[in-house]
Amino acid sequence: MDSILTWLNENSGLILHYGIQAVIALVIFLLGSRIAKFCAGLTEKAFDKKKVDKAVGSFVSSIVYAIVFAATILMALSQIGIETTSFIAILGAAGLAVGLALQGSLSNFASGVLIILLRPFKSGEFVEAGGKMGTVKKIEIFSTELRTPDNKVIIVPNSQIMSGAITNFSRESTRRIDLVIGVSYEADLRKTKEVLQSVLDAESRLLKDPAYTVAVSELADSSVNFIVRPWVNSGDYWPTYWSLLENIKIALDDADIAIPYPQMDVHLHKQD
Repeated sequence: MDSILTWLNENSGLILHYGIQAVIALVIFLLGSRIAKFCAGLTEKAFDKKKVDKAVGSFVSSIVYAIVFAATILMALSQIGIETTSFIAILGAAGLAVGLALQGSLSNFASGVLIILLRPFKSGEFVEAGGKMGTVKKIEIFSTELRTPDNKVIIVPNSQIMSGAITNFSRESTRRIDLVIGVSYEADLRKTKEVLQSVLDAESRLLKDPAYTVAVSELADSSVNFIVRPWVNSGDYWPTYWSLLENIKIALDDADIAIPYPQMDVHLHKQD
């Protein structure tokens, strides 16, 4: 115990010096992390003010945060006496090894940059990407956040998005509804076509140009199939889709036109 007290007395100045340095480093770290958040928020607000896509703003702000935060850590380490030049060299060598181990993360980062540059979608658009469907909320450095129609949040890695097909349902202002309506072989085809056309004519949300299409598409095993293809504004797609299905079924029932069940004819032959 006496030896410890002696050592503390002999090195009190050194302890005080490094203690002050450690406190300053801690203050730099805490202040720098706040500055990083502030800069990221300021960047995102600047993009919002310029009416740039929110996804782009969130992506750039996350990069700004990472850069400022990394600089803060280097400043804090320098304050407590760690040589940052050699530290950066060590980080570079370690970064190469870590980069090889984290190829997936680097691939996600590169894919995020490509998403920002190529702009296959933007914030607020409804897409199918990486095998998932939803409305784009944010594009981060490594992943993209989607919101499903039933309000679930899906985080999709950027590399998964860029490695497959991307379907953007919101990019165009109009969409075509594709319905296949099967009727019985006993049904009057001319009458059936008139019934389907009357349902379409009564739907106010359908566009006049391009005009809708109603035609026989297939003589199937159990039914004669009609294709019904009207055009609507993209925002009206699902309400119109559901409404047409209901009204077509009601109209066919009122006209005594049957929608057949799948059926199979079995022929039995008696053998002596």
